[in-house]
Formats: sequence, C-alpha cells, structure tokens
Amino acid sequence: MKKIIVLILLISCKAGAQTSALAVADSLYALGNYASAINAYAEVGDEKASFQIARSYNSIGNYDKSIAQYTAILENNPEFELARFELGKLLLKTKNYASAMEMFQVLTSSEQQNPEYFYYLGRAYESLDKTDKSNKAFKIAVKMDSTHLRSLYALGKYYVGQEIRDSALVYIDKGLQFYGNDVAMINLKALAYFNNGQFKQAIPHFERLLELGEEKPFVYEKLAFSYFRNWEPKKALETYHKLSGFPDKKAAAYSGLGEVHFKEKALDSAQYYIEKSIEERMATFPQEYADLGRIARLKGQTKKAMDYYVKAWEENKDDYYNYYQICILADEYYKDPKTRLNYYEKLLEMYPDIVPWLKERVTKRITEIKEEIHFVGN
Repeated sequence: MKKIIVLILLISCKAGAQTSALAVADSLYALGNYASAINAYAEVGDEKASFQIARSYNSIGNYDKSIAQYTAILENNPEFELARFELGKLLLKTKNYASAMEMFQVLTSSEQQNPEYFYYLGRAYESLDKTDKSNKAFKIAVKMDSTHLRSLYALGKYYVGQEIRDSALVYIDKGLQFYGNDVAMINLKALAYFNNGQFKQAIPHFERLLELGEEKPFVYEKLAFSYFRNWEPKKALETYHKLSGFPDKKAAAYSGLGEVHFKEKALDSAQYYIEKSIEERMATFPQEYADLGRIARLKGQTKKAMDYYVKAWEENKDDYYNYYQICILADEYYKDPKTRLNYYEKLLEMYPDIVPWLKERVTKRITEIKEEIHFVGN
C-alpha cells in the first residue's frame, strides 16, 4: 500500500512539474522570446509542446525547421487540423504551392466546413495558375460566408483584371456592404470603372481613396486622367501638379500637364511641360516628340515640327504614321518637288504593308508630285 501511495505522489509531482514547465514555456512564447521558448518546450516533450515549437520556429523565420516540425506532428496525428492549416499557410508563404494545395485539399474535405480553408485552397490554385479552380474555391468560401472579405476581394480583383466590370462589381459591392471603408475594395471599384472607360463613375471612388489617406501616386495619376477625360481641366491640372510631387512620377505628371494644356489650346504651356517630361525620362519617348511636333505645327513652325517628328520616328521606327507626318511637313517646307517626292517614295519603300487608306493617299500624292515635276520639266 505504501508503495502505491509513493508511486501516485511521484506521478503527481511529475505532472505538476510538467505543467509548471509548460506554463514557463507558454509565458516565454507569449513574450516573443521564441528561442528560449523552444528550449523550454523541448523539456516538456508532449504534442502541444511540439506544436508550439513549430509555431516558434515559424515566428523567428526558420521556416525549414518549422515545416519539419509540423510535418512530424501530422505524421503522428493526421487529424490535427490546426497544425495542418498552419503548415498549409506556411507552405504557401514559402512558395511550396503544390504541397500547400494538398494540405488545403485535405482540410476542405474534412467535416468542418470552414471558409478559410477554401480561401487558402483558392490561393494555392491561384499560385499554380489554376484560375478556374481558384475562383471556384473563392466562390465556395463566399457561399459559406457572404462577408468573407478576402475571397470577395480575390474574385473582384480577378474580374477587374479581366475587364469584366459587371461581374467584378457583384463581388466588390458585397465587400463594401460589409465594410464600406475598405480601401482595397474601393480601389477595385474605381479600377473597374476606369478600365471600362467610365471615368465619370471612377472619379468619386478615387477621391474617396484620397479622403481615406491613400495619397499614393497611382491614385493621383488615375484620378487626374479621369478628370481630363471627363472634361474637368482645372481639376486635372491640380491633380497632375500634386502627382509631380512624387519624384518617380514627375515625367508622367508633366506629360499629363502637357496633354491637358494642349487640349485647352495653351500651346506654350503644353510645349513647356512636354519638354520637361522628356528631361525627366531615361527611356524612349516617341509620343512626347510627336506631341511637340503637333504643337509646333499648330504654331506655324513647320521645320521645327518636322524635326520633332523625325525624333519621334527615330525613337520607334515601327510607327509609320510618324514618318507619314514627316512626309506631310516636308511637302509643306521644301520647294523642290523631287525632295518632296523622295520622302513619300521612301515611306512606301520602308512600309509596303501600311494600311490601305494611307497607302492610297500617299500613292495619289506621289502621282501629283510627278505630274508637277513633268510640268516644270516641260
């Protein structure tokens, strides 16, 4: 009898010590002292301690050890859903997409119908470029929980990217009903309209993003362009000026300012900002040179306009339309008909497959100039 009592006391003492050690380990983990927590959990040695070790390795960024620890736990207890869920998310984070997909497939087939499982399954499919399957998983998550914001966002983002506005708005509006100030959803709604060319409808949503503190260059850039296309030049100019405050967006801002001023027939201002846009860029800018050519032509500066179009064509020689503009300007500038003829003939020589209407126009002009040369020669 005494031996039994002693054995019970020893077991009780061991259990008490284990409980105390686990409490110490939990305290270290809660305080973020993960390295010490790992050592403390290792002394406990049960399944909960092993689970916490896996979490601790994850928290300190030692993902390989964390994955190995989670895997060992699941080998001993494949029904441990929380361990499988956390392992799946970690595999997704470390770009082990196929393995992550397998984890979430197991979870979604379990009795516990959890929208989070389907959301992460969708993320795994998405990472593997299995779009149909990812959207199906996101839709199941939304069916389970109509307020599942991340699944609604994923579906909205997909349809915005595909420029299917009506489908995008179905999911975006559901998300905004749940959380009206979600900046990601508001941005998607603005883009759904913007990408569809509905600039008037896009404007209030871009404005709302700014009200919510999303003062980011892409918002200013798209809002400025929307104002411009909605014939609100004053607001467009103000917004482009704000965009110019971002160092890496100066070129885009100046280009936009030039475009607005050109539309408003403020040719000197348009020229000034387009030239500043060119100064800011380190890449090619055929469109800017072409715009300067248009401005110079409207100002009656034929030779200057031709020089700008030559630069535009040299930046992108696939664009035969810029060379056609050179031909027209040369036709106006040069008195010698042979010089003018040479430009048009060179156009057909370099671009034999130009669009029919332009080819017809150029051919007609060549005939006219040849007749002029013949007449002068006689």
